[in-house]
Amino acid sequence: MRSGFTTGSCAAAAAKAATYMLLFGTEKKTIQITTPKGPVYEPEILEIERKQDVVSCAVKKDAGDDPDATNGALVYAEVSIINRTEEGDITVTIDGGLGVGRVTKPGLDQPVGNAAINHVPREMITNEVTQVLESADFHGEVQVIISIPEGVEIAKNTFNPRLGIEGGISVLGTSGVVEPMSMQAILDTIKVELRQHRAFGYSCAAVSPGNYGVDYMKETYDYDLDKSVKCSNFIGDTIDMAAELGFECMLLTGNMGKLVKVAGGIMNTHSREGDCRMEIMTAAALQCGVSRETCLKILDCVMTDEAIRLIEEEGKKDEVMNCLLEKIMYYLNKRAAGRMEIECIVYSSKYGELAKSKGAEKWLTLLVQDQAQQI
Repeated sequence: MRSGFTTGSCAAAAAKAATYMLLFGTEKKTIQITTPKGPVYEPEILEIERKQDVVSCAVKKDAGDDPDATNGALVYAEVSIINRTEEGDITVTIDGGLGVGRVTKPGLDQPVGNAAINHVPREMITNEVTQVLESADFHGEVQVIISIPEGVEIAKNTFNPRLGIEGGISVLGTSGVVEPMSMQAILDTIKVELRQHRAFGYSCAAVSPGNYGVDYMKETYDYDLDKSVKCSNFIGDTIDMAAELGFECMLLTGNMGKLVKVAGGIMNTHSREGDCRMEIMTAAALQCGVSRETCLKILDCVMTDEAIRLIEEEGKKDEVMNCLLEKIMYYLNKRAAGRMEIECIVYSSKYGELAKSKGAEKWLTLLVQDQAQQI
């Protein structure tokens, strides 16, 4: 399947091309940037508008074979000279224009008030623009405004408004490259990994949604989370496959931000399938006697760590986390349907371990011993 490039890569390429045309006066039909992951991106430059101190151009988003909602959208960059000096530092300021959302709630990648252009795309834009400024021996400040006009409509079909991003979409990407997401390919990969672990004689399947929290698990339990089977969002399917392969137990370790959805019976935790994290946390908090005022605040939270902080302030953190774990275990065991034992550890990068099931530590000890055998 064909890979594509992120909105962050498109924004960085458009910004670099606009800066080049602004300072050198030569029209650019293509431009090259190097993505954080390594591949070179060389898109066509479109919609060029040139004025004395301002140049705007666009790059068309190509998501490859990934079903990305932004595929085909034009990502614009307008670069203008704020001030020019004979010598001194180079400053690149970045903001969002039409179709780029603005952060209205705390807990996201950018602070409240900023354009929803995440830190890696910001670094990419800054680096690429700075390269051109340095080659032109420019000193002073330039401003880059990223716009995605179609983002206004695209955002209506995302969770952005709920998360606290208003007016458009986010400019995202950590690697600069969009890897095509085939559901079946992911499920096939999970099954291959599980089968491999079973072939090595392991009776417990170590499973985690991803490597989020790898440092915590290493420091706390000397457990290398990287060696667990990555189930991504497919927790229910992974339970089914582990049971079919004959595992006696599955130990699921994960961050509360992902596993809290399981407490609501959601076995595919992708945001497209549903995002009721705060409703689930609010229900558990209310059940454990957290005040109505705090429960209302939890409903407005963006991140689970923020909700945990509010619950902790009322002295109810352990009680609420154990309540959520009980619900998580109910739905995990319901899916397993007696075919194997399931244990779970829930943690947070900020608060550490939040809750763990009774048999989790026993299986974790065995898994740590098994990690001496490289798979």
